[in-house]
Amino acid sequence: MSKKSTELEGSQFVRYFGPVLHALRELGGSGTPREVIEQIARDLSLPDEVQNELMNSGEPRFPNQVAWARFYLTKAGYLDSSRRGIWNLTDQGRSTPLTQENSRALYLELVKQFSEDRKRSKNSPSEQEKQIPAEPESGPIDYRERLLQLLMSLPPGGFERLCQRLLRESGFVQVVVTGRSGDGGIDGYGTLEINPLVSFKVLFQSKRYAGSVSSPQIRDFRGAMQGRADKGIILTTGNFTADARREASRDGVPPIELVDGQKLIDMFVRLELGLKQVTTYEIDSTFFDEFSDTIGAI
Repeated sequence: MSKKSTELEGSQFVRYFGPVLHALRELGGSGTPREVIEQIARDLSLPDEVQNELMNSGEPRFPNQVAWARFYLTKAGYLDSSRRGIWNLTDQGRSTPLTQENSRALYLELVKQFSEDRKRSKNSPSEQEKQIPAEPESGPIDYRERLLQLLMSLPPGGFERLCQRLLRESGFVQVVVTGRSGDGGIDGYGTLEINPLVSFKVLFQSKRYAGSVSSPQIRDFRGAMQGRADKGIILTTGNFTADARREASRDGVPPIELVDGQKLIDMFVRLELGLKQVTTYEIDSTFFDEFSDTIGAI
């Protein structure tokens, strides 16, 4: 088997290059990661088992691969590099459809470019790996994964109080943790004030584990909150199955907001809670090229 074939077999996210672009076009040129992921699932009619498959780390494989497709498409100029959580098509992305063959060629060209950049940068192997891991599942642990591991290490009561703090920081008032009282899985409640005249009560449930929350658990929680609140929230360090997401937004029943592990981390980032922003620099080795030539020495 050739080296190129091996690289492609280990980079299954390449299959989503074209679907990411198509999904964003369907969404009007921009969208949140969740909107793009859901649009791709609809466009490709992906079965639940594909959407629910987990990697060894416990992270859903499908969203992970879509995120890596976005990374490469950004490097290629098809998407912009906005850090505000919105994926946007560039002019090139709007006008250039990608077939599977085009996607494979683009990926191999980018891998070649990354390899050449590494040689020029003269970075250590560990720094090279940080710039562009060879495999989505083998990259170094970043702050998001470390934070998720920290959340998983908290005792159940501590995680409930942390969710209470997150809700308060997000604008909720009168947030109370009821504890593990067997009250239908309800861990607490709070009030969200839209304006001085409009507010509504919300019940929440916190699940600190690495598994996936399923649709029966959504229905159980909704049954427990029936007649007691206008809305429910489930916060988890894990994930939600595709069926659970459909159940949460089903018509004719009280809506339930789902906050999975990645969205939970996004809340910490947005609120700058428990995180310290660090500024760093990358060396532009090309700047020093003219000074490395002894011809121009005085």
